[in-house]
Formats: sequence, structure tokens, C-alpha cells
Amino acid sequence: MAVAKVPVVRWHGEILSIAVFEVPEEKKKEALAALRGLIELLSKKKYSRDVLYRERSSQRYVDMRYWASIEARHEAQEDPEVHTFWARLGHLIKIEKIYETFERLGPSD
Repeated sequence: MAVAKVPVVRWHGEILSIAVFEVPEEKKKEALAALRGLIELLSKKKYSRDVLYRERSSQRYVDMRYWASIEARHEAQEDPEVHTFWARLGHLIKIEKIYETFERLGPSD
């Protein structure tokens, strides 16, 4: 599955969520296709932008998701298209930890 290049858009008031997960080797191709599809959908609908990382020595991945806002995150959580990807990924990856809400600190924080 070819993934179109989506321009990086940075929003003020972003909320950072981090997911740490493993992908079994036998499910790697399908899982990465599903992840890329989800990331593309979330970006297209302007819910979030994601940066996906892989640890070289293991099957561990980290997805840094920058939600456009709290409202965008809530909209995504109610979106049936997003749910389709999340349900599929539930059978393909093993979540280790999810950090839901990180907020950027300003100079006076």
C-alpha cells in the first residue's frame, strides 16, 4: 500500500499522545499498512499529525500523535472510519503503554 506524502501542518494548542507497542513479526506488513492508513486518515481529517518510530533492536514502535486540539481528539474518537482502523489494529499490535495527554509548556510554566 503506497502512502501519499502529507505535508506537515503544525497547529497551536496541540495535545501530544504517545503509544508504545510491539508488532509481531508475522503481522508486521499488515499492521504497518493499517497504521499508515490510520495516520493518513487522521491527517486528512485534520484530527492529528503523527510521527512513527521503530526501535532498531526490537519489534517495539512509538507513535507520537499530535492532536490538533482536545475537540479534534473527541471528534476522532466518535468517527466510524477511525474506529475501523482502531478495531483492526487491536488484532495486529500489542499495546505496552499509552500516554493520553501531554501539553506543551510555555516559557513561564
